[in-house]
Amino acid sequence: MSVALAFLKRDFSLNVSYRVSFVLQFLGIFFGVATFYFVARVFGQAVSPQLQAYGGDYFSFVLVGLAFSGFTGLALRGFAGAIREGQSMGTLELMLLSPTRLGSILLSSSLWDYLMNCFTVIIYLLFGALVFGADLSQANVLSALLVLVLSILAFSGIGIISAAFVLVLKKGDPIAWVFGSVQSLLAGVMYPVSVLPDILQKFSALLPLTYSLEAMRLAVLKGYSILQLLPELLALIAFAVVLLPLSLWIFRRAVRQAKKEGSLAQY
Repeated sequence: MSVALAFLKRDFSLNVSYRVSFVLQFLGIFFGVATFYFVARVFGQAVSPQLQAYGGDYFSFVLVGLAFSGFTGLALRGFAGAIREGQSMGTLELMLLSPTRLGSILLSSSLWDYLMNCFTVIIYLLFGALVFGADLSQANVLSALLVLVLSILAFSGIGIISAAFVLVLKKGDPIAWVFGSVQSLLAGVMYPVSVLPDILQKFSALLPLTYSLEAMRLAVLKGYSILQLLPELLALIAFAVVLLPLSLWIFRRAVRQAKKEGSLAQY
């Protein structure tokens, strides 16, 4: 707990010193939500058959996609970014050689980013509901929170593997490239997965973000209970159970390799 608090205190001090950046971030959210509000108005009252399962409103559908897809970006960039920052500031070697458990260092280093991302999700939904009239009245908060927690666990595994590649390769992380490029196309951020050809839907089923967005939309827009979301929740649990231990094993191997090559502090 003391390790997590120390990282939180450090990251809070760093972020509050950049107030302009903080304000611009939320202005960016406002303009992003406004853009998709007007895009949705192009469709008017016409209801696409693929959107009926989510209430039929494209703006509400894409609002949830925009808000929660940020967690994937954070998973891909957060741990790797912490490694890069530690390398550039010369603190990485000291952290990894300390007696603190590797898992504690990795999770604590991105704790602030995850808290900020949770706050950002709330801002997205508040802008969407209060300013642009998105209907979130049926939201099941308990189901949404459970989906969020399981999504963070599943995405963290991918992020730690990405950080392992950064530790060894320094640049050219293939995990960030693959997931960053493929998920926006296949996971249903801007449109339902059902509009994709059958062959692409099979690839979509291999991505945790697909299940995360599906479950989150059904929880927030349709008020689905935990029992109704069981297939998606079990898929996210499976991703987390497989990816988290695997990612920590890969990261330990990467640290060992970097120590052997004497490149732990190089970037």
